[in-house]
Amino acid sequence: MSKKNRNDEIKKILLECIDLTEKKSNDYRSTKSRIKHIDYMPRGRLSIMEMIHTKTMRLWSLIESDDKPNFESIEDTAKDLINYSSFLVAYNRGKIEGQNEHHK
Repeated sequence: MSKKNRNDEIKKILLECIDLTEKKSNDYRSTKSRIKHIDYMPRGRLSIMEMIHTKTMRLWSLIESDDKPNFESIEDTAKDLINYSSFLVAYNRGKIEGQNEHHK
């Protein structure tokens, strides 16, 4: 695979991750609700790291079992890991919805 094709595929995957985050955001945080993104992170970075750990364990389980899952395939779980990692970067930048000086 050429570098251009590889980069095109990575861009495609990242755009899929953005789309997934936006769709899940609509499910988890309705505009009619008072809940903000930061409310899912009561322990800040540790909350995000716990979700990364959970998704990593799910990935290990999928890979080791080699069974066909009913929900959350290897690809789905890998995309979730990408998104949770982006949340950690956003948290470090102070850019999570609802984040303020209290959330360091």
